[in-house]
Amino acid sequence: MNSDEKRPDPDGLLRQIQAESRPSGQGSLKIFFGYAAGVGKTYAMLKAAQAQAAGGVLVAAGYVQTHGRAETDALLVGLDILPRKEIPYRGITLSEFDIDVALLIRPELILVDELAHTNAPGMRHTKRWQDVEELLANGVNVYTTLNVQHIESLNNIISQITGIEVAETVPDTVLERADQIELIDIPPDDLLQRLREGKVYIPAQAERAMQNFFQKNNLIALREIALRRTAERVGDDTQTARLAHGAKEPWATVEKLLVCIGPSPTSSKVIRTAKRLSAALKAEWIGVFVETPATANMRPEMRHRLEQNIKLAETLGAEVVVLHGDDVARQVVEYGISRNVTKIVIGKNIGPSWLRRFTPTVVDELLGISGDIDVYVIRGVEEEEKEKEKEKPQTKIFDWRPYAGSSGIMALSLIAASALFGFGLAQANVAMIILLGVIASAVRYGKLPSVIMSVIGVLVFDFFFVTPYYSFAVSDIQYVITFAVMLFVALVTSGLTSRMRNQSLFIQKRELRAEALLRISMKLSTLDGMEEMIKESLSQISDVFGGEAVIFIPDENSRLAPRALRPSAFAGISKEKAVAQWVYRNSKPAGAGTDTLPEAMAQYAPLMGPQGILGVLGFLPENPKHFLDPDFRHLFQSFGAQVAMAIERERLSQKTRELLVETEAEKMRNALLSSVSHDLRTPLTGISGASGSLLERFESYDYDAKMKLLHTINDESGRLLGFVENLLDMTRLEAGGVKVKKEWQPVEEVIGSALTRMKGPLAGRPVNTSLPDNTLMGFFDGVLIEQVIINLLDNAVKYTPSGSPIDISARTEGAGTMITVGDRGAGLLKEEIERIFEKFFRGRIKSEKSGYLGVGLGLAICKAIVTAHGGRIWAENRPDGGCRFCFAIPQNGHAPDAPDKTRLN
Repeated sequence: MNSDEKRPDPDGLLRQIQAESRPSGQGSLKIFFGYAAGVGKTYAMLKAAQAQAAGGVLVAAGYVQTHGRAETDALLVGLDILPRKEIPYRGITLSEFDIDVALLIRPELILVDELAHTNAPGMRHTKRWQDVEELLANGVNVYTTLNVQHIESLNNIISQITGIEVAETVPDTVLERADQIELIDIPPDDLLQRLREGKVYIPAQAERAMQNFFQKNNLIALREIALRRTAERVGDDTQTARLAHGAKEPWATVEKLLVCIGPSPTSSKVIRTAKRLSAALKAEWIGVFVETPATANMRPEMRHRLEQNIKLAETLGAEVVVLHGDDVARQVVEYGISRNVTKIVIGKNIGPSWLRRFTPTVVDELLGISGDIDVYVIRGVEEEEKEKEKEKPQTKIFDWRPYAGSSGIMALSLIAASALFGFGLAQANVAMIILLGVIASAVRYGKLPSVIMSVIGVLVFDFFFVTPYYSFAVSDIQYVITFAVMLFVALVTSGLTSRMRNQSLFIQKRELRAEALLRISMKLSTLDGMEEMIKESLSQISDVFGGEAVIFIPDENSRLAPRALRPSAFAGISKEKAVAQWVYRNSKPAGAGTDTLPEAMAQYAPLMGPQGILGVLGFLPENPKHFLDPDFRHLFQSFGAQVAMAIERERLSQKTRELLVETEAEKMRNALLSSVSHDLRTPLTGISGASGSLLERFESYDYDAKMKLLHTINDESGRLLGFVENLLDMTRLEAGGVKVKKEWQPVEEVIGSALTRMKGPLAGRPVNTSLPDNTLMGFFDGVLIEQVIINLLDNAVKYTPSGSPIDISARTEGAGTMITVGDRGAGLLKEEIERIFEKFFRGRIKSEKSGYLGVGLGLAICKAIVTAHGGRIWAENRPDGGCRFCFAIPQNGHAPDAPDKTRLN
């Protein structure tokens, strides 16, 4: 790679793409952001809107809450104020933003106050921010307001500070999607003064607010959070602007430090110096370790020292990042540019000056390519010498196996070369065979053994294959050049081969790490259910790391419950559970290999999600030395992040399912209340009116008038009783309280009984029956199936003109019995056919039929009964007009013989 080549930062490119990827026709969003009510967000929004209107922009006030403040009301003058939607709710009327009116008018800019507001039941969207998203999708620009306590990811933090749970929240993605965020800020003392003056709430409400949420300490904390959140957004905008500008160097808008971490004894001094420098500059700082092929297989004591240095940086507050690559200096500079780093801190070891002329150090390379980034070089000789003094008494075990293996390879090369040399092989080819042995040593055993074999190879070539033989003397001075070139080629070849070997091992290691992460990610993404997901996570972690894993999931009372594939592996689980409980409370790692509760058997790490801690992951490796390996720790953390994401996804899915159930329950409850309010009132009104007339004028009415009123009371009472029975039947069916008693019985008897019970409502209508000549036997509960037929007949009576015919037929269909009830009414609309069997659903009548239609439970009861029999029911329009309802009940075995039947007329 040339020095002027720059690899683009993937994260930076992603931010730039996201910033430029707004779909065509999409509206822009500006949020007026504050730390509490009363700071002036609505006022600032209206002033900005007036400025836009003065510039010729069509501005409409979709929903603006001025709270009766005169100065704020005055800013609405001249703006188009859209009518609000009035929603009756529990005896009151709620005034909501009407998105349909807004989309109909389509102003260039619309004002929608209180972004986190929850809409009234019955509105199109549950939340106002969803209304805003629809406006943006339709190309309407939006101004809106938001307080910091309503940001979803900050909800638990705000609750901890203020002691108040904020129910209305906005997803962080809405804030991230905003094109502009304008911070509206006033000092907390000024805000409290506005409260006392009644400029925010009425006096009584303001007094309560100052005793609770609006305490000065709370306001100071909320203000800092709002300022920091805005600063983060400004920082992201700066990065996006820098990338869009094509700048290859960081913009020093704010100081940011990067400290290089390594296994060197000087690294701890460098880290402490970087900490002091960041504190003096009040700057964020990042610790970076670059793992190269050379460091991938470092000695255990160096690996241990590296782990200690990483822990030190984390303890002092650094964000630690592990990079991978061949060129340390270039990796550091490129990463520094991607993070907008302004200063790099690195240590240097003092070595022989002559050596630096031939092999430039990382410091030399860093100074050459750092560009506008300042580089601070920290000298650490004293600490390095102290560390060496500590290491002197330690005896190192020499590993002779690579050298023995290399010697064996060289011996085989010598034997092969000698045999071929005896058959007249040229000296040049003999040299190639010896070089092949050197390369084989480099491939198999690494750099140092291959370097030694390079020297031995030249000596062997001189001793055995150059005259005079079996002597190191040289008869021709030209052979000295041959030896020099041969040694140079051998050294270079062995070095390159060894480097390729290390790179291959390094790449293989990275591929294994990436493959392991991909495997667990794909596995977890396909699972549904918390228990299955946890079981798969434990299995994957145990397979990859070699050991036993446990996951602690909190219950509703924050008590941790362990899940492990082999619970017996965690002896003394109660003690380990106490460590996990500490991790859960403090959101920090603890246990073996850490500085907190290190006597524990396993190491425990918090599973963090966007909303806070989700659980605790514990691991007990087969080899405790794994805890000292940074690669192990970072891969383990990556696995933990994948598990946390899966748990968060499952919890969100569960919340979504619960929300859907709640939404459906709310819809059903509203439908029931609506139906009850109408369908109870209608018959009760008739009963009340008729009985009241009888009580007041009993003596004045003649016999016929009295009988008419009594019939009215009787009919309406029967109607009311049927409504209540339908409700009770539906409740029993859904609760499983109705037992299906199947038995063989003639279908015509069930139909006949149903027609008899419906004799009154069917009066004046021709009823046509079509049954087989032979007695048709059905295997079902006669009482329940009769109720199905009655409900279908009742439905036909209510939704068809008086006097129109009704058709009933029954026949054998496959391995079951099918019964059909048809009418000659207006039929069903296409969209009604799919919903006709839902509870409380009543179709739109295409005829002019009017009157009492029922609560919409009859067909739902039919479906529940048929489903309980294992059958199916459906509705369809008839080709020649009207519709028919069909249901089929499966049979169980062969029907018994039936006696001759009498046809129904």
